[in-house]
Amino acid sequence: MLYCLRLSIRYDFARPTGAGRQLLRISPADLPGVQEVQQASITITPPPTERSGFLDFFGNEVTQLVLPAGLTQIRFDMAGRVLRLQGESELDLSATPDCLSDDLDDITDLGPHSPHHFLRASPRIPLLAGIAGFARESCGNAATVREAVEALGRALHRHMRFDARATEVDTPIAQAFAGRHGVCQDFSQIMISGLRSLGIPAAYVSGFLRTVPPPGKPRLEGADAMHAWVRAWTGAEAGWCEYDPTNACFVAANHVTIGYGRDYSDVAPVTGSMRLAGSQTGSHSVDILAED
Repeated sequence: MLYCLRLSIRYDFARPTGAGRQLLRISPADLPGVQEVQQASITITPPPTERSGFLDFFGNEVTQLVLPAGLTQIRFDMAGRVLRLQGESELDLSATPDCLSDDLDDITDLGPHSPHHFLRASPRIPLLAGIAGFARESCGNAATVREAVEALGRALHRHMRFDARATEVDTPIAQAFAGRHGVCQDFSQIMISGLRSLGIPAAYVSGFLRTVPPPGKPRLEGADAMHAWVRAWTGAEAGWCEYDPTNACFVAANHVTIGYGRDYSDVAPVTGSMRLAGSQTGSHSVDILAED
C-alpha cells in the first residue's frame, strides 16, 4: 500500500520564549522488506537558527534543532510518501516459551536490534508484580511465544478501555493499568512490561495508523493519529513480530513505522528544552491517504 503522509505539530506560547534545543523523531523509517520511504521532508516554522540530522543508537532518524528566542508559536510539519509492504506471515515458527531463554543465550550481538536491550526494565516501563501476574494468567496456555504475545494483547484489549482523556504522556503504567483505561502508549507499555516479566524481549514502536471511516461517511482531515504498538522477539528462527494491543491485532499494512525504542522516551516525537516564562498549549494532526 502506498501512502501519502502529513503530520503537523504545533505549540503556542503565552509569552515569547527564550532560546531552545529540540530533537524530532517524526520521519517514517526505511525498513527493508517492510516499508520503503520514497520521500520525506520536515519543515519548521519559523526556521531554526541551526539544523542537523543523525541516527540514534536504535537507528531512528533524528532532526536536531536550535530555536531562536522570542517565539510565540512553533510548528513542525512532516510530509512523505511511504510504500508499506504486506503484513507479517501468519505461519508460527516461534519458539516455545520454555526454549526462548536458550535462544537468547545464543545471541551474542549487542547491536541496535539485539533482543537483550529489550528484556529488562526501562525508564518508563518498570516490571510490576500486578502486571506480571496478569501476564502469567493470560499466557498460561500458550504453546509458542507468538501465541503468548497474542494472548496477552487480547487480554489487555478486554481489560482496558481506550480513553484519550484518561492519561497524560507521563502517566505511570501502574496507574493506567489500575484504572483500566488509557491510550495506545499505555496499552503498549503495559504489554511490554508484561512480556518482559515473562522473559520475552519487547520493544516500543512509534508510528502512524491509518483509520477508515464508516461506510458512507466522508474521511475527515486530521482524523488519523500518531500511534504506538509492540515489537516482540519470538526466538532465533522467527525473530521479531509486531502486535497492536489497542486494536487487538498483529501489525499489518495500515501501520507505518517511525522508530523503535525501549519505551516512549526513546522515540518521543519532540524532546528537548526551551526557556519559558508562561504557559504553553500544543496540538497535532495526522493525515494518511492511500494512493493505490
